[in-house]
Amino acid sequence: MENHPTLCRGTWLIAGCGYVGSRLARRRLSAGPVLALVRRAAAAEDLRRQGIPAVLLDLDQTAPTAPRLLPPDLDALVYLAPPSGTGTEDLRLARFLGVLGAAHPEAFVYFSTTGVYGDTGGGPVDEDSPTAPREDRSRQRLDAEWRVTQWCQDRSVRCVLLRVPAIYGPYRLPLDRLQRLEPVLRAEDSGPGNRIHVDDLVDACLAGLERPVEGVFNLTDGLPESMADFMARVASLAGLSAPPRITWAEAQRVLSPGLLSFLREARRVTSRRMQELGWTPRYGQPGAGIRASLAEMGLAVASKDGLSTGAR
Repeated sequence: MENHPTLCRGTWLIAGCGYVGSRLARRRLSAGPVLALVRRAAAAEDLRRQGIPAVLLDLDQTAPTAPRLLPPDLDALVYLAPPSGTGTEDLRLARFLGVLGAAHPEAFVYFSTTGVYGDTGGGPVDEDSPTAPREDRSRQRLDAEWRVTQWCQDRSVRCVLLRVPAIYGPYRLPLDRLQRLEPVLRAEDSGPGNRIHVDDLVDACLAGLERPVEGVFNLTDGLPESMADFMARVASLAGLSAPPRITWAEAQRVLSPGLLSFLREARRVTSRRMQELGWTPRYGQPGAGIRASLAEMGLAVASKDGLSTGAR
């Protein structure tokens, strides 16, 4: 990533500081102050043990309050909490906006999903593509995008919407599924899958905060492998057996409803705006992010994955 002036110099508030947020917070601590908002006391204690200041805020309460939570030098908001409940509105995000009061950060980064594009039959989508979410979880994300955009427009706050595909990284690889030899839908019955390594995602978020950019950005590692091919690559690099591949008819009998819902949508995520961020994925070569993840976990890594580099 090229050098550029830092815009957000004050405290960064990270709401929903879990897997991605904690890695972002640790990166931020080396350059400036950060405050994490979490729902559970155990999560707050874990963050504090890592040196990350954390406070509790339960956004699932009907009318949450946040007295004395917001630092006076608040300069950036990063919202990572997923929607909760059913329906098409993200009420958790709505409650968060309600407790911000007169807060006026320089920038607001909202983590959305590429699921807002819906199913394109494997066709490409970029930031100009129409949104057509098919599932309520994606409709809630689109509702949240609208709410954040309106909140920022009303306060002249720079708004950055990151549309994110499946996230993988250390401790987020399907090793348990592979060890259980759970089946996976064969590549010829599934569309391209889109992913991003957690550290690439953190890099993109930092770029969005530290550069004068705004609007929608699609994020992807540029390696649209099917789930079957990705699982086989993980297995090969981790020294495990490749999972059995099943047809769509078999999948409907043995896979979970949630996974089937995910597999029913196929699109190839692309971006026209990555250059504006000054960001390119460091794990943009087949297997690179998997190798780095296994190494961070202290696991042996095969020197080659035994698969072709062509993505399907």
